[in-house]
Amino acid sequence: MNNKVNVRVDAGNVIGAMEHTWNYVGYDECNYTHSPGGIKLIKKLGELGKAAADTSSEAKAGFEGPLYIRAHHMLCTGICHGFYKWGSTNAYIEDEGGAPVYNFDVIDKMCDIWLSSNCKPFFEIGFMPLDLADTRGAVDKVRYDIREYQRIGWNMPPKDYDKWYALIENMIHHLVTRYGAGEVESWYFEMWNEPDIFYWQGTHEEFCKLYDYTEAAVHAALPGARFGGPATCGGREPGGRAADYLRRFLLHCKSGKNYVTGQTGTRLDFTSFHTKGGGYGFTTGKKLERTPSVKSLLDQVRVCGGVVKECGYEGLECILSEADPDGWAAGGRFDNPAFNFRNTEYYASYVASSYKGISDLAKEMGMDFRPLAWAFMFEGERCFEGTRTFSTQGIDKAMFNTFKMLAQLGQWRVGFDSSMDRSPLAFGDDWGTGEGEGAQVGGWATLGGDSNETQAAQTLQAMIFCHEDTWAEDGIYTIDFAAENLPFGGPYRIRHYRVDKDHSNAYAEWVRQGMPDYPEGAQYDAIKARDGLEQLCPEAVIEQPMDGKIALRFYMPVKSVSLIMIEKII
Repeated sequence: MNNKVNVRVDAGNVIGAMEHTWNYVGYDECNYTHSPGGIKLIKKLGELGKAAADTSSEAKAGFEGPLYIRAHHMLCTGICHGFYKWGSTNAYIEDEGGAPVYNFDVIDKMCDIWLSSNCKPFFEIGFMPLDLADTRGAVDKVRYDIREYQRIGWNMPPKDYDKWYALIENMIHHLVTRYGAGEVESWYFEMWNEPDIFYWQGTHEEFCKLYDYTEAAVHAALPGARFGGPATCGGREPGGRAADYLRRFLLHCKSGKNYVTGQTGTRLDFTSFHTKGGGYGFTTGKKLERTPSVKSLLDQVRVCGGVVKECGYEGLECILSEADPDGWAAGGRFDNPAFNFRNTEYYASYVASSYKGISDLAKEMGMDFRPLAWAFMFEGERCFEGTRTFSTQGIDKAMFNTFKMLAQLGQWRVGFDSSMDRSPLAFGDDWGTGEGEGAQVGGWATLGGDSNETQAAQTLQAMIFCHEDTWAEDGIYTIDFAAENLPFGGPYRIRHYRVDKDHSNAYAEWVRQGMPDYPEGAQYDAIKARDGLEQLCPEAVIEQPMDGKIALRFYMPVKSVSLIMIEKII
């Protein structure tokens, strides 16, 4: 096997604007938003949305625009305290006479936290409040209570669509009064979550009816609101259940009879569906299952994106409102040893590879795909529990450092060529995985500056990943890197950040510290000290590059991500 890779960046070839389409995250447990750990993480995530001004020796984050946050259970009934796979706000209850009582205090608390941290709501409208739920699936309708509601009820249609309409209209009016129409118009409002599986116990027609009533209520209160859906599961077969559900929903919006107006069609401001790279259940066994597959994730984007295009909605933003390596966010390494990959550099390189693949597929299909990482944090969990999170006990994981790198990319995309930048979609058979196909070395290159003119660029960023869908950790690649045609003169400062098993990886230090469930004191400090972006080597200064190009040679193990930053020294 030839382990030499040539990576060439042509800074003179400006391809166009670099869309920062990955600034979306989400989680099941909405009440973790206002928990101590949740507030701290949201502030760190919000930093990814602040303008980049990297003039120091450490990388600073800077997504273009805010970071959007999606959470489940925003209308559920309960104790307003988060735990695995459940949350509640008590936005709607009924008094003894059956009259609605609205209370948006908990929703306000969440929105205040998001907005104060440079984030915005990606407001998932769901699920059904207890007092509005159709109880057709209840075991004992006479003794229907919160326990029965948590089993079935939250995922049912409303027993009264007019009361549902009034709830949504009142909530949007409230949000507009509190935050202003202009602010709320910059949010997303999404209809439900995965109605094609157990998250919706009504029929497809009843879901379309719910969408029509919700759309009418949202836009009655705020005509400029951005509302869409349907957040279906990913589908790997064009004729499969998920793809068919999505298709029938879109055709309803396009040409079906509107349940509210009686006219043809329903307004749709964006489309959404989910995509996953694999699935794992509970197991007590020690044998690792097949690794999460980038190819599988991209296959679903291609199939469901094709459905969106087939139905004539390719011109809308398409939010992949859960774009993840697997399907069980709250499962951890004690549920299944395979989940330990989330603690490691594997998750970091997986994110880089899959997001690059989504970007390439969007260009190929002429669509605007925007992946949302379904990951957050869990209060009280054991350190490196293995749940799908950005951080554990306040310690950032390696995958979070991939997002910090993404945040560094500039405004203009420029030429990037790698001799091993292979599309995962070409791996294996039609529905295979990338396992055993060898590594992919790919990435992006961008220019950044303080204005919107490329000639004002003062920095070049090259993000390079090396990823293979396999548990094996062997394999080292020699990277011959060249950056040519820089639009700014020297001298240059060069910094090289790295995520791998030895850099920007607090998990490795946690293992060295004996894998404590609840580290504290010096032990915690040692682990925490390794959770930020670390440089692969000391920064260097080049006065004038030879032959007009900057050339570097370095090594990348399988499952690693590099960020090379070349900056004009002023």
